[in-house]
Amino acid sequence: MPFTQYGVLSGTLVSHVRDDPDEFGRWWHVNLTVRSGAREYRVAVDVDSKNSAAGVQWKTVRTTLAKLGWPAPPAPAFSKLVSTATSGALDVIRHRELRIVGIRWFLQWLFRARDAVPSGRSPFWVGFLRPWRSGDQLQASEALEATLQVGALTLVWGEPFPEGAAPASVQGIHNVHQNQGDPAGSQWFPENGIWQDGAVATQQADGTWLVFISKFSTQSDRTDDLGHPV
Repeated sequence: MPFTQYGVLSGTLVSHVRDDPDEFGRWWHVNLTVRSGAREYRVAVDVDSKNSAAGVQWKTVRTTLAKLGWPAPPAPAFSKLVSTATSGALDVIRHRELRIVGIRWFLQWLFRARDAVPSGRSPFWVGFLRPWRSGDQLQASEALEATLQVGALTLVWGEPFPEGAAPASVQGIHNVHQNQGDPAGSQWFPENGIWQDGAVATQQADGTWLVFISKFSTQSDRTDDLGHPV
């Protein structure tokens, strides 16, 4: 079933570190420490599987908080969100600020932007298309880290852990990636749902926000109202 708990953590980034390649388990993470009030939370951002053929895809969107559905930053804490379009939740397929629609969708297909965007300088049309970029866990880690700023206000959408904990007992956030579109038969298919996607947003010096969102190549970017692949 979709997540029974989903929400956003608001706080200040204290530090970030990658998993040690010789010590991590199946999943490669970039681990963030976020201070919210008097507490520190751990955020585990999946950036690919070491032992799987599933590749990672990502994009970074520069926007404003208002366009993400927040007239003002949420209070420093973990806030549970209802999985709807008006709660401040995110959906990388349906959210106007994050999705690719219409002519963007056509041009992405035409230019094969998903696989053709280089890791260095990008073509002029990349900012317009907001395409998914493909690469390995190191490239995804670097893309995320490029948005982060220690000491900056940071928002993280995802699922709290431990599962079922009251907000006051939440230790951190995981599933900070697309949480829909997993194929039938996969272990994650039952967790598909709309308006429950994860992301990391960091406030920049000019007042704008950089939002890092990611998905796995096995996840569809077209889903039905239950979050299952179309």
